Amino acid sequence: MNLLALETATEACSVALIHGDEVIARSEIAPRRHAELVLPMADALLAEAGLGRHALHAIGVGRGPGAFTGVRLGISLAQGMALALDVPVITVSSLAALALEAPEDDACILAVIDARMGEIYAASYRRDDNGGLVALDEERVCTAEALLLPAAAAWHVVGTGWATYADVLRGRLSGELRSANGACYPQARHVAELAAREFAAGRVCAPEQALPVYLRDKVALTLVEQGKA
Repeated sequence: MNLLALETATEACSVALIHGDEVIARSEIAPRRHAELVLPMADALLAEAGLGRHALHAIGVGRGPGAFTGVRLGISLAQGMALALDVPVITVSSLAALALEAPEDDACILAVIDARMGEIYAASYRRDDNGGLVALDEERVCTAEALLLPAAAAWHVVGTGWATYADVLRGRLSGELRSANGACYPQARHVAELAAREFAAGRVCAPEQALPVYLRDKVALTLVEQGKA
């Protein structure tokens, strides 16, 4: 199977390619430069693997949540490429992809992205026996103070939400904090891993049915809310 994956929901712009049993990837922390970087990254990976675009069997993409423009860009590019190549799209939660940045053990995982405007995007998971993920709750956007988590003996926390709200989030955990990394972002290599599982199970969609997940309807503060009016 040849699967190209895109992840542009946060400051990290990344692309990954599954080519047979090999995974190759490119990633760069590049706020506001995703549109100029993502297609050249994809072309570089295809060239490295010696593949043309028409050799691809599917396109995987991080569907969000994350920055509105980044999520929209990733979905739009995935749709466009899939339509041109007549292949399906697999959308993957950007929070689930982020969760795979955590160490591999029996601890639960809190994936948390700084959503700005005093809020976070969050979801919690545990690893299953096959190296995949089981969701323990629903993705949501809320304040760090309002975050409710399931009871667990131990936790790993990954994502920029930890960098911003570590003190508050530490108090939301019911068990041992085994590790925490606030410098993690969702990565295309993990989108590819999760998308490959979905592809193998036949859970794909037509390009026009690939939808973003924003969680937040409101994407900008008014001047009054910013205190500038």
